[in-house]
Amino acid sequence: MGRIFWSDMHEDFGTWPLGYAAAGGADYGEVLAVAEAVGRGGDDDFYMAWVGLGERLAAEGEATLARGHRDSARDLFLRASVAYGASYHPLFGAPVDPRLRAAFDKQIDLFERGLALGTPPVAPLAIPFGETPMKGYFLPAAGEAGGRRGPLLILTNGYDATVVDMFFASAVAASRRGYHVLMFDGPGQGEMLVRRGLPLRPDWETVVGAVIDAVADHPLVDPEKIALSGWSLGGLLALRAASAEPRIAALVADPGMWDITGGFRGGVARVIPADMVDKAMRGEVRLLDRLARTLIDQNPVLRWSVVQRGFWVHGVEDIGGFLAATSAFTLEGRAGAIRCPTLVTQAEKDDRSAGAEKLFAALDCPKTLLRFTAAEGAGDHCELMNRSLLNRRVLDWLDETFGRV
Repeated sequence: MGRIFWSDMHEDFGTWPLGYAAAGGADYGEVLAVAEAVGRGGDDDFYMAWVGLGERLAAEGEATLARGHRDSARDLFLRASVAYGASYHPLFGAPVDPRLRAAFDKQIDLFERGLALGTPPVAPLAIPFGETPMKGYFLPAAGEAGGRRGPLLILTNGYDATVVDMFFASAVAASRRGYHVLMFDGPGQGEMLVRRGLPLRPDWETVVGAVIDAVADHPLVDPEKIALSGWSLGGLLALRAASAEPRIAALVADPGMWDITGGFRGGVARVIPADMVDKAMRGEVRLLDRLARTLIDQNPVLRWSVVQRGFWVHGVEDIGGFLAATSAFTLEGRAGAIRCPTLVTQAEKDDRSAGAEKLFAALDCPKTLLRFTAAEGAGDHCELMNRSLLNRRVLDWLDETFGRV
C-alpha cells in the first residue's frame, strides 16, 4: 500500500483506523479524505481534519437515530469515536492539551452511546481500584447475553491506545467467536491518564487482579476460562500480570516484549552514536539529557515517543526519570514464573517484537510462537493492517486451549 499522508508521523497515526475496517471502525475512503484535507499541513490541520470527520459522523448518527434507525446510529457513533481518537495523538504530552482532552471526551462519549445502542446494550462499569476506580466495559459474546457461562477474554492496553482501539482491534472479533470480553484502561492509559492523571505502573498483576475480582462472579463468566490478551506494550504488561496472577488460564502477548528500555536504546541508537548511548545507559544520565535536547528533539518521531508520550505516561520530566521509571518494566526473573498456556506473536517488521524469541526461550509453560509476515500484510506492529488474520489465529489458539473445538 502506498503512502496516504505526507508526514511520517501522520502516516503512522492516520492509518490506525484502517486496521479497524473489518470491525466497522473506518473505511479507506474516509481515511483518504482526511489525508487529502490535511495535505502538507501540520498537527493542527491533522487534528481538525479528523475532528471534522468525527463531527460529521456524529451529526449523521443523531439524525439517523431521530428517524428510528438504531443500528445505523450505533455504527455512526462508533465510527465517530474512532475519528476523534485518531485526531489527538500528535498532541500527546503534559500538561494535557485542551484539544486532546476535548477530543478524548467526545471519543468516549460517542463510544458509550454506540455501545448503549447494541443488543444487548453495554454500559460502562466501575472496577474498584484504590481511590480511583478504573472504567471498563463488559461485552457479552454474540448471542449469549442471557445464556450459559462461557470463557472471558480480558483485553489490556499499551502505551497510547484506548478502550476504543481494543474494541475494534480485538473485542468485536472475539465476541463474534463466542467469547465474553472485558476491556479497560489501566493507570497510564486512556481515562486513567487523560482524566485522572495516573501514570503507568509495572505491577500489572495488581491491575489485572482488580479486574478479575470485579468480574469473576459474573453470571456469564466461567472463572476457569479467563484469558488475558495484551497488545503493543500491553503484551509486556500482560506477561507481567500472568507471572503473579494464577487465575489467568491462557495468555496472549501481542507482541512478545522483554522490556521497555531495550526498545528505547534501539530507537535512540538510530540518531545518537552507539558509544554515547552506552555511556548514558550505564548511568551518565546528564549526558543523555543533553543529547535529548539536541538530537532527540530534532527527530519528531523519537521526540514524540520519548518526550511527549514517554514522559507523560510515566509521569516524569526528563530522560533520567524516564530511564528510572521504565527500568522496572522487564520480564527479567519473571518470565519463568508464568504457568498458563501462552501465545507470543512476532511481526516481521516490528522492532518492538525483537525480544519475542528471547522471551519465548525463557517461558517455562505450554507455549506457542506465531510469526506474521509482510507478505501476509501483517508484518507491522500489532499486525494492524491485517487484524483479521491475527484475530483468526489467536482465537483458533484460544479455542484449542480451552477445548472449544
